[in-house]
Amino acid sequence: MSCNFGEKVKITIFGQSHSEAIGVVIDGLPAGKKLDMDKISEFMSRRAPGRNNISTSRKEADKPEIISGVVDGVTCGAPLCAVIKNGDTRSKDYENLRTVPRPAHSDFAAFFKHNGFNDIRGGGNFSGRMTAPLCFAGAVCMQFLQDDGIEIGAHIEKIAGVSDKRFDPVNVDFASVKGKAFPVIDDSRGEEMCRKIEEAKLDADSVGGVIECAVTGLPVGLGEPMFDGVENVISQAVFAIPAVKGIEFGSGFDGAEMKGSENNDAFSCVDGKFVTDTNNHGGILGGITSGMPVIFRVAMKPTPSIGKVQKSVNLITREDEDVCVHGRHDPCVVPRAVPCVEAAAAIAIMNLR
Repeated sequence: MSCNFGEKVKITIFGQSHSEAIGVVIDGLPAGKKLDMDKISEFMSRRAPGRNNISTSRKEADKPEIISGVVDGVTCGAPLCAVIKNGDTRSKDYENLRTVPRPAHSDFAAFFKHNGFNDIRGGGNFSGRMTAPLCFAGAVCMQFLQDDGIEIGAHIEKIAGVSDKRFDPVNVDFASVKGKAFPVIDDSRGEEMCRKIEEAKLDADSVGGVIECAVTGLPVGLGEPMFDGVENVISQAVFAIPAVKGIEFGSGFDGAEMKGSENNDAFSCVDGKFVTDTNNHGGILGGITSGMPVIFRVAMKPTPSIGKVQKSVNLITREDEDVCVHGRHDPCVVPRAVPCVEAAAAIAIMNLR
């Protein structure tokens, strides 16, 4: 099933953007872990809508209600089920999209996939709203990973052509972005990104960008060659986030322009520990962790729902027809997607251990 992920820790996400609720079932968590719900709520608030003038004005509390799997705040070994109620919905805003799909949105493909019975309200189960339960699952997984010294963090690497500094790939410093409302390393670059987003919003348009994520504290040897490599598993989880259109690890596509002598990472032994002097391999060799930080970057397209009149077609009459998108949408999904990328990475790593 497309809404399931994982073998060791199985994640099932359910609901739609405008259904009564959305949620997640997490099966395979070890028993005996006391969950810090304050930290989970804090993590989910980073993704929540309506926090500032550069995100959608839709307001949702995103408060998870745990139905099963926890007793007195401690995991008990049963599947953990959490439900998040939907509240601030305006389904009427989507009526004109039932037969006239938004360009670059799932509307067109979903119509034919489900014979016209797809839930068009807010994008249904194709909506970015579905990353709320993804973030809950990721926040839970992070608490297990942190017990083993594994840390995950991400920042905005680029928006509308404005680039932030990148993490030091050998000595990752999460403190440079932790706790920031707009997670960038260089705040002056962040201010410029915000201006680009506001300009797009005023022009009834949208912009995309890139998120960089790092995972530290991983031991050597996680992952398998071929189809179950670390890149494979992380990529599958990350592509659950709507708007993701690409991913690269380490030097990525820049590495394709280098010589082997430039891209290769020399090995060293420091204080009895094997390390590499550089980290162009992004912490992964042959699909297996090398012990260096895992570094990857995710490309996110501009939000397809924009206020400009766009050319489309009527799926019933088969005639050309213009479409104007109503409703509330992010002029840039990148800032709210940062915790989503961290969550996807956490879920993936839980299934690699």
